[in-house]
Amino acid sequence: MEYTVQKLAKMAGVSTRTLRYYDEIGILKPARMNSSGYRIYGPAEVDRLQQILFYRELGVSLENIKSIITDPSFDRTHALKEHREELLAKRAQLDQLIENVNKTIAVSEGRMIMSDKEKFEGFKQKLIEDNEKKYGVEIRAKYGDEVVNQSNQKIKGLTEEQYADLERLSEEVLDSLKGAMATGDPASELAQKTAELHRKWLSYTWSNYSKEAHASLAQMYLDDERFTAYYDKVEPGAAEFLRDAIHIYTGMKK
Repeated sequence: MEYTVQKLAKMAGVSTRTLRYYDEIGILKPARMNSSGYRIYGPAEVDRLQQILFYRELGVSLENIKSIITDPSFDRTHALKEHREELLAKRAQLDQLIENVNKTIAVSEGRMIMSDKEKFEGFKQKLIEDNEKKYGVEIRAKYGDEVVNQSNQKIKGLTEEQYADLERLSEEVLDSLKGAMATGDPASELAQKTAELHRKWLSYTWSNYSKEAHASLAQMYLDDERFTAYYDKVEPGAAEFLRDAIHIYTGMKK
């Protein structure tokens, strides 16, 4: 079956502007143009749009989606199976959060007692859920499911004190990075202190630390616009400065 822009947009729940934009950036071209100059989409384009929307739901940027689905080795069935696993994981996380909220409501209404440990589990699960939603696809593609799953398990095992220290270190890295940038030298003492703080921060979520992986992660801060934006909120160029500082710290500077 074939669809015009208007019909496909309505069926997929997106705007016609979105479909036209996807055409402009080369991520979803119509099958053909009819005699009146209208875009016409066929079954293959419908399947591709579904794939794009799956990735968008998982928080993948359009730039990365384009790289993934235009790769000659792209396997749609394999991608769908990965989507299913991601969605099942999200459902499990949501179920746990809902259970935690229900317990908290019951506690506030005096119907049950909730331990401090139980209250705390919801925050750790939310951290895992947010990380998976924002960066899960890219991180799993880069490091593999086993590494990411081990990291999530480590987060779940954090004590309240460790979780608080993780949060503190996250802010301390940003504060130290801001001061280090004022030196203009990623090899400066303050910049290297920032890299060390970053390593300590990673130690709470990584099951095993390696200089190579640390340097690779720092490079990804520039390769992925979302990571870049997170660090560049300190000051434009902060992600690049941190990458350089970490590469010096790990001895991986080229």
